[in-house]
Amino acid sequence: MAKQNKPRGKRDKCVKMYVTAEELSVLLESSGRAGLSLSTFARRVCLAMQVKSREDQQARRELLKINADLGRLGGLLKQALASGVDRHLIHTHLREIDRTRDLLKTRVKGMA
Repeated sequence: MAKQNKPRGKRDKCVKMYVTAEELSVLLESSGRAGLSLSTFARRVCLAMQVKSREDQQARRELLKINADLGRLGGLLKQALASGVDRHLIHTHLREIDRTRDLLKTRVKGMA
């Protein structure tokens, strides 16, 4: 993943804000889901930077692993095809794997 551009210079200015107990609870929960400190989370939200949750990142990694597994399955089916197994059955499975991989890629891109 590409890192976001960091501003030049040291962050030495403090911004203070008042929130209710409920708002603080929501902020802490949201920053925790993103795996960020409250300060980093608030800075990114206020500066309209992208904030991705840990769950989204983990789901994206899992989908990419599934995509890799499907690629390996495709390779095994191609080997079976070369060894003389029923070609029609193999081609049917290969097309199904390709459709599933395309769907996974679309979903992963949609999560970005």
